[in-house]
Amino acid sequence: MRNQGSDAPENLTGSLLIAHPNMLDPNFRRSVLFISAHDPTDGALGVILNRPLDKHVSDLVSEEPPQGLADVPVFLGGPVGKNQLMFAAFEWEDANGLKLNHNVGVDEAHERIEDDPSSICAFVGYAGWSAGQLEAEMKQKAWILQKPTRAALQPDRLPKLWFEIMRGLGPWYKMLAAAPDDPSLN
Repeated sequence: MRNQGSDAPENLTGSLLIAHPNMLDPNFRRSVLFISAHDPTDGALGVILNRPLDKHVSDLVSEEPPQGLADVPVFLGGPVGKNQLMFAAFEWEDANGLKLNHNVGVDEAHERIEDDPSSICAFVGYAGWSAGQLEAEMKQKAWILQKPTRAALQPDRLPKLWFEIMRGLGPWYKMLAAAPDDPSLN
């Protein structure tokens, strides 16, 4: 599913939002977000998937985390609430695609990581939109909409996910993605 904003579905929950190459907002430039909740009358909530902080949970907490959680990588989830560390669990539901469970408690995260280590992520911050804000950005073509795939969301692929998606969208996007942030450097 590729959508450039003109006929976006009413509910974007479970979708990937890929920042258009022309987006200059430093909070979202070259970002890939997973929308975990969306309602046109309430707004939307999501996390940036491709901004690892090169830190683990053990680097950010003062107490010793439960076994298995110390080495969970931490991502910058967005510009809101950057003073909070939250665990989140990705769950693949056959009928509904991918679901992100926010604010997974430490005990639940510990249980889940034993079953499937790649299902737990830690985020500092999140992204949020007020009612109608995301829809307006979609109409302005600030985002490219895609359905997530298991292959794309492998933890080792996340840091380069935006560039991989751009290359897959065709030569025009590949060229835009390769352009330097400062065109005078070209």
